[in-house]
Amino acid sequence: MKNLENQKDNITENNDTYNVEYVKKDTRIKYFLILCAAGLIILALMNKKECITETINAAVTQKKLPIYCVNTDKKQVALSFDAAWGNEDTRHILDVLEKNNVKVTFFMTGGWVEKFPDDVKAIAKAGHDLGNHSENHKQMSKLSNEECRDEIMKTHEKVKKLTGKEMILFRPPYGDYNNTVIDVVNSLGYHCIQWDVDSLDWKNYGVENLINTVVNHKHLGNGSIILCHNGAKYTAQALDSIIKGLKEKGYEIVPISKLIYKKNYQMDHEGRQFSVEGNDGTEKGVEGKKVN
Repeated sequence: MKNLENQKDNITENNDTYNVEYVKKDTRIKYFLILCAAGLIILALMNKKECITETINAAVTQKKLPIYCVNTDKKQVALSFDAAWGNEDTRHILDVLEKNNVKVTFFMTGGWVEKFPDDVKAIAKAGHDLGNHSENHKQMSKLSNEECRDEIMKTHEKVKKLTGKEMILFRPPYGDYNNTVIDVVNSLGYHCIQWDVDSLDWKNYGVENLINTVVNHKHLGNGSIILCHNGAKYTAQALDSIIKGLKEKGYEIVPISKLIYKKNYQMDHEGRQFSVEGNDGTEKGVEGKKVN
């Protein structure tokens, strides 16, 4: 009987010990799970913070755009010519423009200005826009702030000395730009200009192809800026027909300085310039430079 009672006591003691150990083990598991949950919450908060930070950084560093085209009710477009290499066709181009009573914009490099000063003077005398195309035709996005400034101002001073005119339009070579380029251009009182209609004249596909590319371009519309080159093989030959084709479609051809808004404007995500006043009733730009 005594042995039986001892066995019962041992069983009870063992059960108590087991229960205590079970409770301890269960408590450790609970603590472990709580720590895991807390860790997951912390990680989630950290990720959320990183996402918020990334969103803020993206907004702050949002890519700035040059002017590709202009939102306008006026049936106007602008013809532009980049002048960086030869000048063989420049006088022919000027003659065609004069015959058609059309004013355009010439973007000139500093090297071109030095080589062909008489052409620069002739362009100015004819009443065309004088545009800046940098000093050395470099990829501007690869340059520092100060280098960008030098590329613009060296050409600016050369043209000013030759013609007495201050330029306000800049087109980066190769259409290559970044926020630094846009900021420097704006700080110098310039407007950075791209295009929405590329003639592709530098590909030398022929006169008819060149005419068709411009006049029937899918992006051609009110406020379009058309890119040509004064030194391309077929541009001078095609120019008269391009002008007539644009006029037949009802477009008035104006220099870029007469097409763009110089103050109180915004840009949309495509580089289209909108008047801040919104006189045409269309949506205002969602982002971009506003000049007062």
